Amino acid sequence: MPDAAQVIRDNLAEVRDRIAESAIAAGREPAEVTLVGVTKYVDEATATLLADAGCHELGESRPQQLWAKAEFPPLAVYPIRWHQIGHLQRNKVKRTVELGALIHSMDSYRSLATVNKAAEQAGVTAEVLLEVNCSGDPEKHGVPPEQLRQDIEELDFFRNVRVRGLMTMAARDGGPKIARKNFALLRRLRDDYAGLAPEGTAITELSMGMSGDFEAAIAEGATIVRVGSALWEGI
Repeated sequence: MPDAAQVIRDNLAEVRDRIAESAIAAGREPAEVTLVGVTKYVDEATATLLADAGCHELGESRPQQLWAKAEFPPLAVYPIRWHQIGHLQRNKVKRTVELGALIHSMDSYRSLATVNKAAEQAGVTAEVLLEVNCSGDPEKHGVPPEQLRQDIEELDFFRNVRVRGLMTMAARDGGPKIARKNFALLRRLRDDYAGLAPEGTAITELSMGMSGDFEAAIAEGATIVRVGSALWEGI
């Protein structure tokens, strides 16, 4: 049996090397790209091995799994920054906000209002990303690109929400060429509309790219990549 801790260390080193190479090829600094290790594929103990290896930005799709891992004693000793990367149901908002997670999946005015209310009640400011459906896939969450401008102009209504940027997922089909087209659209939307945000709101982050396409995302300006399976391969 392979040593899981060593496999994860090796996988993490390889992913970081690929991120650095992609950034340099795009004329960027590797430090401009934050790696979020997606732990939805593994249990708490295995996720701890990734934290042991030095990855302290971790992401989950399901809020219940995020809560369980955030409160798991070995993980709790690390300065983990949690990322809620999947759709967030209304009844899961309060606890997620209280844990201070960066929520990547704000996809409607209603979802922003729900998070704003929960954050106000908790006495915190929730940090979020606006999810945009750049692929046009009806099965994916996210606001249509043509609606984004209106949503940004309405952010003044939410005093306890700080929007830090945008998030998208590439089309399920079409390969790297289509993925890069989706990522380029998100970058253009940020560049076009960031100046419309309320004072004090800096829409700078671009969360895009996963194990199969994060290099294309970095080429198009990703500042956050969400990598899961590439970190767990071989364990």
